[in-house]
Amino acid sequence: MESWRKNPLVFWAYLLPPGLWLLLFFLVPLALVWVLSFGEKSGIVGVDITWTLGNYARAFEPIYLEIFWKSLVTAAAATVICLVVGYPVAFAIAFAPARWKPLLLLLVVLPFWINVLIRTYALIAVFRSRGFINFGLEWLWNQANAALDLIGLGGLQLLGERFEPLALLYNNFAVTAGIVYAFFPFMVLPLYANIEKLDRSYIEASLDLGASQWRTFLSVTFPLTWQGAASGILIVFIPALGAFFIPDLLGGSDSVLIGNVIERQFKSANDWPFGAALSFLLMYATFGMLALRAFAAGRKAARQRGE
Repeated sequence: MESWRKNPLVFWAYLLPPGLWLLLFFLVPLALVWVLSFGEKSGIVGVDITWTLGNYARAFEPIYLEIFWKSLVTAAAATVICLVVGYPVAFAIAFAPARWKPLLLLLVVLPFWINVLIRTYALIAVFRSRGFINFGLEWLWNQANAALDLIGLGGLQLLGERFEPLALLYNNFAVTAGIVYAFFPFMVLPLYANIEKLDRSYIEASLDLGASQWRTFLSVTFPLTWQGAASGILIVFIPALGAFFIPDLLGGSDSVLIGNVIERQFKSANDWPFGAALSFLLMYATFGMLALRAFAAGRKAARQRGE
C-alpha cells in the first residue's frame, strides 16, 4: 500500500468524516461529562464547575462501595455463566456440518433483531408467580400428584397440599438471569470465531495420546482459544457492570446496582456532577481491564517471538 503522504487528499477524505463524527458525538460529550464530574450541584438543576474532587471522594463512601462491589459480583457471575455455557455452544456451532452453521449462527444473533428492553419485559412473563416457569412446574406437580393417587399414595401428601410458586422475580437471581440473557450472544460470537480457526489436529493428537476430554480442553483447547474467551469476557462484563434497566425491571429493592445509582443521579436526584463522577469511575475501571488485556496479549506475543 502506498504511503498516505503520496495521496494526502485521499487520506484526509477518508479520515475527516469519521473523525468529525467521533469528535462531535463521542469526544465532545465525553469531555463535557468529565468536566461535570468536577462540579457541584447548584439549586435544583444548576451546576457550578469548581474543579472539586468531592464527587470522587463521595463515591468511596461505604454505601456506594457496597453497591459497586455488588455490581462487580453480579456482573462477574453473569460473565462466568456466559463463558461456561458459551464454550459448548460455540464448539457445537464450530464442529457442526457446514450446512447447519449459518442456521445456528442465525439462532445466536436472532435476539439482536428484537430490542433488548422488549426482551427484558418478556422475562417478566417467564419469571413471575403466574409465569411460564411456575405454570410448567405446577403442571408437573399436578401430574405427579395424579400419579401418586393412581398408586394409592395420594393421601400421604408427599408433595404437599398445593403448589407454591417459586420466587423467581424481583431478586438477584432475576437480575443475573436477565444480564445473561441480554449479553450471551456477545460471548458466543468471539468464542466461535477463535474455535473455528483452531487446528483440530492438536485436539485429535491429545486424545490419541491418552488425554481425557477435560485435560485436552485445559491443556490444548483453552490455551489456543483464550483470546476469544478474553474478548467475550470484556464484551459481556463491561456492559453488565453498567446495566441499569435490567435491575430496574427484574430486580427488587435490594437489587440496586451502580448503573441504577448513576441513572437516578441524572434523573430523579438531578445531581449530575456526582453521576458524572460515578460514570467516569466505571470508565476508569473499564480502561484498566482493557489495559490488562492488552498487556497480557503483548506478553504472549513477546514470548512467541522469543521462541
